[in-house]
Amino acid sequence: MAAESSSSSSSRLRPPVGDDPNDVEEFPPPVEEAEMGFSAEKYSKVFDLVRSGNRAFRGKRFEEAISFYSKAQLLKPGDPIILSNRSMTFCRINQFLRERSATESEHQALNGLDPTTHAELALKDAEKVTNVRSDSPKSYFLKANALILLERYEEAKEALLTGLQVDPFSPLLQNCLQNLERITTVSAERVKRRKVERTDDFECTLCLKLLYEPVTTPCNKCPMCRTVLFISPRTHPISVTLNNIIQKNFPEEYAERKSEHENMTYLGVDLMPLFVMDVVLPCQKLSLNIFEPRYRLMVRRVMEGNHRMGMVAIDPATGTVADFACEVEILECEPLPDGRFFLEVEGRRRFHILRSWDQDGYRVAEVEWVQDIKPPEGSVDREDLIQMANGAAEMARMWIRRAKEATRIGRRARHSELIEAEGMPGPQDPEKFSFWLLNLLNLRPSERLELLRLRDTRERMRRGLILLRAEEQGCRVQ
Repeated sequence: MAAESSSSSSSRLRPPVGDDPNDVEEFPPPVEEAEMGFSAEKYSKVFDLVRSGNRAFRGKRFEEAISFYSKAQLLKPGDPIILSNRSMTFCRINQFLRERSATESEHQALNGLDPTTHAELALKDAEKVTNVRSDSPKSYFLKANALILLERYEEAKEALLTGLQVDPFSPLLQNCLQNLERITTVSAERVKRRKVERTDDFECTLCLKLLYEPVTTPCNKCPMCRTVLFISPRTHPISVTLNNIIQKNFPEEYAERKSEHENMTYLGVDLMPLFVMDVVLPCQKLSLNIFEPRYRLMVRRVMEGNHRMGMVAIDPATGTVADFACEVEILECEPLPDGRFFLEVEGRRRFHILRSWDQDGYRVAEVEWVQDIKPPEGSVDREDLIQMANGAAEMARMWIRRAKEATRIGRRARHSELIEAEGMPGPQDPEKFSFWLLNLLNLRPSERLELLRLRDTRERMRRGLILLRAEEQGCRVQ
């Protein structure tokens, strides 16, 4: 009986991994750990925290589960069960954020880390689990799962193959490997089509693909330090010599990478990532605090591309995104220590949304650019429009001077007092001027949307002048 009792106790001290790969592991009861010399009182706290974390996980309260697991980890650092459960929870949050529809986020905004950061945290915990519990198939499953979420497929495959050396018949690892092979089928076919062999010198160390528009970074620590770098031709000059060598020696693969890059970073004129917040007009400048995980991810991608995104409002008449919106350019982007971004943007071009869909939690739209119907060059209508713009410009200058004077004597304080007439577009571009004129005014969202849809420059300018006179007289009802 003594031998039987000892064997039973030993099996409980090292709990088996659950059969369900999508579930968290239970912690052994406190009495067993106390036998190993660990403080019974301290261990009891760890047990309660893990149990609470598991309940939160199964109730899909993932942020709450992370909090419980992290507190338990502080009391019992390096424990493989706690790390394993927390890694799985980080993965679940990543999947939740990517699968959450844009409509849900528009009705209830979320705060927190972006999906990529959650996957990186999941990988960090999974690697610790693998080091401690290298004979467990689930350890390699957790590591591979995090790598797949990061789209580091070759490393994920390596982790799974290493795990299969430990347990060649593990259905968990075999199923995961089959799933990975399905994901990478297209990539594998591309590799087979490559005719020219290349060395690692021409490969990205992260995605293992051919370098595209290679640049030199300020240090050689990345990606190890995970510093936020917005790498693009605008922020870091392209290495011309290396880029020319790549184009000459790998023309087909370079063309493929170029097409892939344009699709990923929205350089095409017909695709636009959407930031759903308010109606923005061309020439309008504003500051944005990006805190939602889905938009943090979007900003990272936009900053690696052309620094442009669409800003759109919810149309109260339909309850969904409006059909017209404005492209904005990110003029300044400041990453903050907590993962948020502080942006300075300016409205550029209008567009009409043809269709939109969800991508990793935010909206992406197929768009067509919109311009006013212009009178022919040299026509009487064209000359009349420019003359009208000249008259409106003079009125705007007088209005700004009076607004500044009113501010000095303390009669009113408005955003428009900060607008300088020197930033006024010339009358030779009446359409752009008409929007600049509107930005002097405090317009309701519905009014801005109506003027955004309007394709008649003269009518837009006329309405702007009427509203400007009404505000100056103080008789406009907000």
